Amino acid sequence: MTNPTITIHDVTTNKIVEREMNDTELKQYKIDQAATKIKLDSEKVTQEAKTALLVKLGITAEEAALLLG
Repeated sequence: MTNPTITIHDVTTNKIVEREMNDTELKQYKIDQAATKIKLDSEKVTQEAKTALLVKLGITAEEAALLLG
């Protein structure tokens, strides 16, 4: 399997270089991807909890905003 590519654009010379990530860059890329997935999963769980609470209370998001605003 090939590594993801990196595109480097030198604006002073307008030279564009595309190359595969090296091992260090690939490791950081995988860490970043995992962190993003964790963040998105956490946001999804939070949103589902908010929706469940609104259903339990029998109010809409707009009504909750009015109460809290």
